[in-house]
Amino acid sequence: MSTSSSVYSAYLGNTFLFGGNAPYVEEMYENYLDNPGSVPDTWRDYFDALQHVPASDGSNARDVAHLPVVNAFAQRAKSGGTRVVLASADAEMGRKRTAAQQLIAAYRNVGQRWADLDPLKRTERPHIPDLDPAFYGFGDADQETVFDTSNTFFGKNSMSLRELLNALRETYCGTLGAEFMYATDQDEKRWWQQKLEAVRSKPNFNADKKKHILGRLTAAEGLERFLHTKYVGQKRFSLEGGESFIAAMDELIQAAGSQGVQEIVIGMAHRGRLNVLVNTMGKQPKDLFAEFDHTAPEELTSGDVKYHQGFSSDMSTPGGPVHLSLAFNPSHLEIVNPVVQGSVRARMDRRSDPQGKQVLPVLVHGDAAFGGQGVNQETLALAQTRGYTTGGTVHIIINNQIGFTTSDPRDMRSSAFCTDIVKMVEAPVLHVNADDPEAVVLATQFALEYRMKFRKDVVVDIICFRKLGHNEQDTPSLTQPLMYKKIGAHPGTRKLFADKLSAQGLGETLGDDMAKAYRAALDEGRHAADPVLTNFKTKFTVDWAPFLGKKWTDVGDTALPLSEWRRLAERLTTIPTTVTPHQLVRKVYDDRAAMGRGDIPVDWGMGEHMALASLVASGYPVRLSGEDSGRGTFTHRHAVIHDQNREKWDVGTYVPLQNVADGQAPFVVIDSILSEEAVLGFEYGYASNDPNTMVIWEAQFGDFANGAQVVIDQFIASGEVKWGRVNGLTLMLPHGYEGQGPEHSSARLERFMQLAADTNMQIVQPTTASQIFHVLRRQMVRNVRKPLVIMTPKSLLRNKDATSPLSEFTRGGFQTVIGEVKEIKAEKVKRMVVCSGKVYYDLVKKREERGSDDVAIVRIEQLYPFAHKAFANEIKKYPNATEIVWTQDEPQNQGAWFFVQHYIHENMLDGQKLSYSGRAASASPAVGYSHLHQEQQKALVDGAFGKLKGVVLTK
Repeated sequence: MSTSSSVYSAYLGNTFLFGGNAPYVEEMYENYLDNPGSVPDTWRDYFDALQHVPASDGSNARDVAHLPVVNAFAQRAKSGGTRVVLASADAEMGRKRTAAQQLIAAYRNVGQRWADLDPLKRTERPHIPDLDPAFYGFGDADQETVFDTSNTFFGKNSMSLRELLNALRETYCGTLGAEFMYATDQDEKRWWQQKLEAVRSKPNFNADKKKHILGRLTAAEGLERFLHTKYVGQKRFSLEGGESFIAAMDELIQAAGSQGVQEIVIGMAHRGRLNVLVNTMGKQPKDLFAEFDHTAPEELTSGDVKYHQGFSSDMSTPGGPVHLSLAFNPSHLEIVNPVVQGSVRARMDRRSDPQGKQVLPVLVHGDAAFGGQGVNQETLALAQTRGYTTGGTVHIIINNQIGFTTSDPRDMRSSAFCTDIVKMVEAPVLHVNADDPEAVVLATQFALEYRMKFRKDVVVDIICFRKLGHNEQDTPSLTQPLMYKKIGAHPGTRKLFADKLSAQGLGETLGDDMAKAYRAALDEGRHAADPVLTNFKTKFTVDWAPFLGKKWTDVGDTALPLSEWRRLAERLTTIPTTVTPHQLVRKVYDDRAAMGRGDIPVDWGMGEHMALASLVASGYPVRLSGEDSGRGTFTHRHAVIHDQNREKWDVGTYVPLQNVADGQAPFVVIDSILSEEAVLGFEYGYASNDPNTMVIWEAQFGDFANGAQVVIDQFIASGEVKWGRVNGLTLMLPHGYEGQGPEHSSARLERFMQLAADTNMQIVQPTTASQIFHVLRRQMVRNVRKPLVIMTPKSLLRNKDATSPLSEFTRGGFQTVIGEVKEIKAEKVKRMVVCSGKVYYDLVKKREERGSDDVAIVRIEQLYPFAHKAFANEIKKYPNATEIVWTQDEPQNQGAWFFVQHYIHENMLDGQKLSYSGRAASASPAVGYSHLHQEQQKALVDGAFGKLKGVVLTK
């Protein structure tokens, strides 16, 4: 007997289907076909199972309600027969034709609101008037009326109202609900209509494909259950309830490879991450088990938990090998998203792939985090901008319908779906019921096809559930008793799908056989099937070996030969005759030409420009981004010259740094969107994938970095000690107390100093044009890749005292400590004033006013790592100095004081005293009253030369 026959026999054995119960059951079945949520759960489960039994013609077509058909014929009989009424010229028929088109539009627009998406079936389908034929004046008598449907893709130019409704409901209200009609591009809307309506949102996979999907579900569930029983109570952030996600990832990778993608970069938080590592990325199960057993190698200074770990592998696909990279991610959920985008952009640039045909970003989100975390909106805003586009991202939501303990729709968000934020970029969304893994796979296919065709973002929202708590030590029923009763009764997606395939005749023991085989492989610490390629490399693989194990004291030749300086300066300052710069910009470039010739000292803007010019001429690409980075916040840079006679908005710019040498490396300067968090995360991601490009992020004002603190804390400062990720990103943070108020004075130097340890970064505050030149060149010329944080000046950009003679660029290098530059008698010095940054020039001026010849002023240009040897040498120069005063612009509880005092004390001579002169401790970085600022500034400068006050440390 066939499987379908045996199933049918089993149904016949249920006696409640016959006798006096039959009319009741038939009525309930009719209600179910119209609205599955209108019947009790036990009957809904029963009727759901019926849908998996093949129809009498052998197809998988869903049953349709009979009652509306019967009623329609009855009404027609009453009105004079059941003849089909074709197009009519009367007004009523015209109204109905219009109504039919409105009905089609309604299902395309809001059909997903009535779709069968929740595997827990917690709520009834809402009543949506737009989807009710009665809303448009249709009744039972209209069911057989034929309407023109040539604007649909159902395969017929005309359909009866009944046929049309069935087609619309199957397409837009089944287990896959689509949102795309808000797109402004008509071609995109028609593309989606064709894709969905042609197959009525129903997959038609062959037996092998179905078995493969079941295999992925089995692997997903099998790993979670294995870990749950072997490592009881250990956190792993289980994927149970969302196993269809693994089937989606498998489909995405294989299909992407078939379409020419060669690299996929994945970003995700911790939910299901271990499952992705093993069942998607190909990490050996035994290696994962070793991490649970604490027998895995622990080679990093700090390390991180296993559900934050990244991984890379090469996977075999029908289109050839695909390199997979899973980005390391901290617990701050969505923050990895811009990092992934930056990594993808770096790979695209390396491949000369501006459209993203070969590199694909995939971001996996939780439902609560996707709508709740602002970094998502910032990252989406980058999607189609020139400096940040990655050719479209495939977003996948593991939508377990709960965020920590929040599952009440009244609390979760202020929109219908967690994906509504993507409407800001018109990204289409495919909502899909995780209990229909075939629909999940189909949705993934559609999403990838859309991304590859239109190069835009797209979302697959897999609506599932979270079988366990937020973590495995949680008891979710404390706050979600009703939800977890439903979850407790759910047999699991794998079991449901295995039963479905069994009912379709694909093997009654197929599911159990797969589960046993997978468990046996796990017991041996191996994969049941391993598609991972070993020792595969491409010409685009980055070799990080030269940058590993380096010391911050390693030297690099940053001086530029005079002939090279002059050659670059001439090219840099030559503006084509076809470009008419603003008269102020013309003056800047005329002055820079004179600086290049050595006629006048070199200022900050020219020093910076020459550093970047020398790098691109030497083959190092440069990428500079931030708000106003082209011009510079303080109009000092002018890296982009705007033709004042331009006639079109999108042409008429000239970038000198792109024209300094034949065959030079690229120079890109980007005026970013008004974002700090996403843009800095993007640039960190870019630098993490390209050690040979100078990547610079510039804050408009230094304190704007506040908005990106998560990136600074969890990636820039700690990425190397947690994950072993080397990164050479440079941050330029304008910093200086010049009376501009609390939000435009401080780059919060103290926060970077607090984060500084394990030689994890370089923190510098250069005070001359030659110093910025050498430190920028040093960042690339040395094979040391550590984040470089530069406290850049504001007033010093035009301060003649901060200029440098040409000779300082053609010899020497970056000085971590600059000693006294005035010729004074060392034996007369009684006090050393030590400082960093702009305050140095205030101190020099005050000393001149006082006529002091017993005070030496020393600048700390590199605050971390602290140059102990260089500083100790300065102290030794003045054996009679008994006092050292640290002077800073910042309040005492801010700036560098609390950190450098220990370094200074360590190098002091016995008997020397250390004191502080600066602003008093303050809750605000700076005052807003200009007169008070001036009073404070005068007091701290006077204090540097006055009697020691406050706490005095004696060596």
